[in-house]
Parts: sequence; C-alpha cells; structure tokens
Amino acid sequence: MNVLEEIGKIKVVPVVTLKKIEETIPTIDALIKGDVKVAEVCFRTECAPECIRLACEHYKNDCLIGAGTVINAEQCKFAIECGAKFIVSPGLSLDVAHVCIDNNIPYLPGVVTPTEIMQAISLGINVVKFFPAGIFGGLKAIKALGAAFPQIKFMPTGGVDNSNLKEFIECDKIFACGGSFLCKGTPDEITQSCSLARSIIKGEK
Repeated sequence: MNVLEEIGKIKVVPVVTLKKIEETIPTIDALIKGDVKVAEVCFRTECAPECIRLACEHYKNDCLIGAGTVINAEQCKFAIECGAKFIVSPGLSLDVAHVCIDNNIPYLPGVVTPTEIMQAISLGINVVKFFPAGIFGGLKAIKALGAAFPQIKFMPTGGVDNSNLKEFIECDKIFACGGSFLCKGTPDEITQSCSLARSIIKGEK
C-alpha cells in the first residue's frame, strides 16, 4: 500500500488527541463510519503510544493510523514500533526525518517558510504540513509558495474546517486537509463531521 496515495484519496486527516486508551476504539470507529479511514493520533498525552498500538492492531486493514505532534527521534522510533504508518510534526525535524527515511515511513513535517520547504525538498519530501495555516496566510500563502515550489503539495492544518474545506480542496496545491475539527464532540458528532467533509470533497455539498 502507498500510504500517501491513500491519504491523498481521502483528502482529510483527522488530528486525534486521546486522553484515555478507552477512547481509542469509539473514536476511530466514528471516523470510519464517517468514511474517513485515516487518523493522526497525537503524541500529546501519556497514553498516546498505547492508543496508537491498539489502533494499529485493531484496524490493521481498515484504517491508516499515523502519529502526530512527533517532535524528536525517540518519539518517532516509539511511534513506528507501535505500528504508525506515517509521521506528522508541527515543524521540520532532521532527526525525525532521518528515522522515517531509515524505516521507509512517510514524514509530513510542518513548514511555513520557503527555507523550510527547501530543507524538506533536500530530504526527498514532497508533501508537507502547512501549520498553523490560519495564522500564516491560509490558502493565499499556499498558492504563493506552491508557485515557487511546483513539486510540493501541502496539508494545511489549523484554520481549516467544514466551512472552508471546499475552497482548500479545490486548490491543486492541496494534498489533503488536516485538523481536529473532525474529532470534536460525541462519536455520533464525529461521524457527522466526517460524513459532511467527505460529501464536500466528493462535490455533493
């Protein structure tokens, strides 16, 4: 399976913060029911590694589980050991990039400047996270940066939700859109948010 290709088809990446291991299955189930079979589980909580491990084992063939907010090599190695299929960082870490390269795992580093994009390119990366998108110019900035770096695709995160998703998705510089907006509320509310996002992506809304 080409992980990035699959994510590119889904077009949205839920940023999932789990505070208890028991939240893992209901949350991922809700995403899947909403036709979003990918999750970026953040390394922000103590239980995150075990949540990633559980999700990777339980949804081996049903959902792409990655690790987010990965900021150093140790976290990256741990996430990969737990089964993470892709790694996302808020910024660009050379240490994390090299661990991902060594393990043939896709790495989506956070960038906001041309210098950071050039560094990503030097590492062989052509899909980057643009974060926080809302603060650093949103779609207008992405289009400007995309013109300078035609080989790069962006995953804007922070400032994207279902109210402006269509505008982002219609831009050819966008690989996918990330965000916690898909994971707010009860499992039923999560499913509704995901279903709406997928409808927008398919042009049904």
